[in-house]
Amino acid sequence: MTGKTIVITGASDGIGAGAARRLTQNGEKVVVVGRSESKTTAVAAQLRADYFVADFADLSQVRALADKIRSEYPRIDVLANNAGAMCHEFQLTADAYEKTYQVNYLSSFLLTTLRLDVLVQSRATVVNTTSSSQRLLPKVTLAELENTAQRRPSVAYALTKLAIVLFTRELHRRYHAKGLSAATFHPGYVDSNFGEASGSRALAFMKYHVPLVTRFTSTAEQGAEQLVWLASSAAGTDWTSGEYYSRHKIARANRAAYDPRLASELWDRTLAKLRREARPATSGIHQIVKSIMPLTMSPLSRSV
Repeated sequence: MTGKTIVITGASDGIGAGAARRLTQNGEKVVVVGRSESKTTAVAAQLRADYFVADFADLSQVRALADKIRSEYPRIDVLANNAGAMCHEFQLTADAYEKTYQVNYLSSFLLTTLRLDVLVQSRATVVNTTSSSQRLLPKVTLAELENTAQRRPSVAYALTKLAIVLFTRELHRRYHAKGLSAATFHPGYVDSNFGEASGSRALAFMKYHVPLVTRFTSTAEQGAEQLVWLASSAAGTDWTSGEYYSRHKIARANRAAYDPRLASELWDRTLAKLRREARPATSGIHQIVKSIMPLTMSPLSRSV
């Protein structure tokens, strides 16, 4: 296979799995990353793809994942940060962060910055999944972005998705001149098990008890279309680096997303926080699972 090497997190189900299927069909070399070992291995077996299992609620596993990716892939053409969660109640991770904040933003920031050397050298594209919910937030401060604890689940989720937009724009500002491109996108409301898997009662309720919602939902493959488009096409020709996309067009994000000082301060404070709390990645190595499916194995049936 001579296609791009594309690493997709949150690829054991939903949008990530849908994108992995499409990109594999297009001839790309997809690396599947997921939290659930059974689901991740099933997707990888279906695609005969490399895979890693890592829980983004554990920073040691993210650091170990970054090390394993570096050792296995000297070139990465696309990193798609798609892992996400929305908790129905306050949960603290082992790293002492509110879980939605860590899974949606902090771990994606960590994985990306740990592999910036490879990404820049590869002139890669970073694609970040966000949500239009961030547009509904009122005036947002740096303190609010850093403290999602004790906020309503929907507000905590929206704050992390705004942090992702700010991260994308700052990643572009700092590294686009060196060859790296970045974009973030809203996939729409996707009919998946995201609500149940993340423990969000609101999302689960909407899916099963509000018929009107189903008129506006997309399948996982439809929700993955923009991720596939951004990963497959060229920045500067087909899309603009640093922008937020919805329905394949540049869209307006929350007004705070266009505050360069806020983006820069969030980046600096996040990086400093992670450096202070860094510990040897070997503590999470045993929890990382990787397999390369042999090319001689019979392909499993696909549901695309």
